[in-house]
Amino acid sequence: MREMIPLSLKQRRAFLWWAKKEYDGCEALICDGAVRSGKTLAMGLGFFYWATACFSGQQFALCGRSVGALRRNLLSTVLPRLRELGFVCEEKRSERLLIVRRRGRENRFYLFGGANEASAALIQGMTLAGALFDEAALMPRSFIEQACARCSVEGSRLWFSCNPEGPNHWFYREWIQKAEEKRAVYLRFTMVDNPSLSERVRARYENTYSGIFYRRFVLGEWTAAEGRIYDFYDEREYAREIPAEPWEKLRVSVDYGTVNPTSMGLWALREGVWYRVGEYYYDSRAEGRQKTDEEYVDALEALTAGRAIERVIVDPSAASFIETLRRRGFRVMRANNAVADGLRVTADLLKKGKIVICRSCRDCLREIACYEWASDGSGHDMPRKENDHAMDEMRYFAMSLAAGRGAMPAACAVTRRITR
Repeated sequence: MREMIPLSLKQRRAFLWWAKKEYDGCEALICDGAVRSGKTLAMGLGFFYWATACFSGQQFALCGRSVGALRRNLLSTVLPRLRELGFVCEEKRSERLLIVRRRGRENRFYLFGGANEASAALIQGMTLAGALFDEAALMPRSFIEQACARCSVEGSRLWFSCNPEGPNHWFYREWIQKAEEKRAVYLRFTMVDNPSLSERVRARYENTYSGIFYRRFVLGEWTAAEGRIYDFYDEREYAREIPAEPWEKLRVSVDYGTVNPTSMGLWALREGVWYRVGEYYYDSRAEGRQKTDEEYVDALEALTAGRAIERVIVDPSAASFIETLRRRGFRVMRANNAVADGLRVTADLLKKGKIVICRSCRDCLREIACYEWASDGSGHDMPRKENDHAMDEMRYFAMSLAAGRGAMPAACAVTRRITR
């Protein structure tokens, strides 16, 4: 093999395990551990080399949390290197199909998204010579087990990669703890196993995470989530006074509730930092009266004090409130409600000082101090459903920033009419 980048010893094992005598009889590979540890690239390259060396005219499955995530996380990195190494890769995006050819051999690789329990039906009835699962811990058990059952061609193998979750997660219990029983090669990666990662970049990742995120994504441990979610956050260190105007942009994030509290945050951009400069918080249970959508939009207008608001980022389930905002002239963006990703993104932006809670936002600061993990024994980490309303809308705002400047609001964009 003509290497495009140097491979560490562990990456070589992930790449060539299927050809090594010491792994005779093994039918699966599991690569887990730290982020940016090089496991996805090594395993992805190895999967295509194995498929091409051992089969021709067969079908394989490439599985990710979604087809889009699979293309971003795996194919965008692996395919350019395969082409440089003499592979011909033809992707038919409408068919979610990748055809790979080399030295007279040709195989077909179908792309699947394992988003939920219903995804298992997508792969039923296929006959496969192998399957690769990127981000396996984020897929439902039914989908992975259905895909594994489809691998009935003689010599078929399974390839898994993931970052750690909780120790009660089904994949940890059924695959990693039973790797020998499953005849699986188990390789745990750290950032040291990625020779393309410089010391400076490695240090940046290590400083990005804290608490549970540090233990999982830097140390590569399957560890339980417990205690405060933003355990690093100390108001004395991170909270700031409201920055002086003029502000460059203004946005509002909203977690809408009828029986539960409604929380709104007013965010102002100044010199590359988004400051939460104001808030509105209404608990209908405590106040003894529910408010209407119109009343909540009135409250939003009072919060923004007639200033030009670039967009309002709203809980995507609040359909009637979104429609009321649109009628009143606000530009609305439906929030990305991916909880696990949102918590990581928010923690990163808070630690880096890219989003800042101002000291006047007492309800937000109150919630962040007691925002905790729930322990339900499922292996999937979720926040406790208490003190989470300002936390949810802050997460919506953080995810809107992570989506990039090119992200367009989902709801209709109109010019806001100032009403009095």
